[in-house]
Formats: sequence, structure tokens, C-alpha cells
Amino acid sequence: MATYSPKASEIQAQREWHVVDADGMVLGRMCTEIARVLKGKHKPIYAPHIDTGDHVIVINADKVVMTAGKADRTMKYRHSGYPGGIKSESYAKLHARKPPRVPSAVNSSPS
Repeated sequence: MATYSPKASEIQAQREWHVVDADGMVLGRMCTEIARVLKGKHKPIYAPHIDTGDHVIVINADKVVMTAGKADRTMKYRHSGYPGGIKSESYAKLHARKPPRVPSAVNSSPS
């Protein structure tokens, strides 16, 4: 019996949309589940060399939870590209300023 390998024509017809309600969900667990759906590991036709993933929409991103005080301890960094241009901000301050940006570990495309 030969090993099954999905074809590109089969994958395009099977893409679905998933809506995730982030109200009260823990950030890390939510991100891993979303990454699993984006990559397509939840499907029986999963192949690591082909994008078999689905589309994901996250609602209520401002109500996501970080456990054990990680919101105050964990820092979010960004760099302007110039020497000395690094800026840091805690997740709690970033969440207060721009709530949808906190789940930044969730990518729009699978890796």
C-alpha cells in the first residue's frame, strides 16, 4: 500500500473557517490550538510539506487571560532598526493600550 500524499486540488476544496471566542481563554493554550488549525494538523490529510490548514477568526481578543502574573512580568519588544531603537512594554500595558494586539503569537499564516 502506498503512502497517501494530498494534492493541491484536494486541499483548496477542503478549507474551512473556524471562529474562536477568546473570552476567558488562556493565551498560550489558545495560541497552540489556533496554530494547530492553521497548519492543518487536525485533519487526516495533513502533510508537513503542503499547506493543509484552515482559516481562523478570533473574536473577543481583548478578554484573553494570562496566568500567574505573566502579564506584568512578560515584556513585548520592538525595534526601529536604528542603534538604540529598542522599546519594551509589558503585556499588561499593551493590553490596556491595544487589546487585539496582545495575542501576537498567533500568526495569520502557518509556519
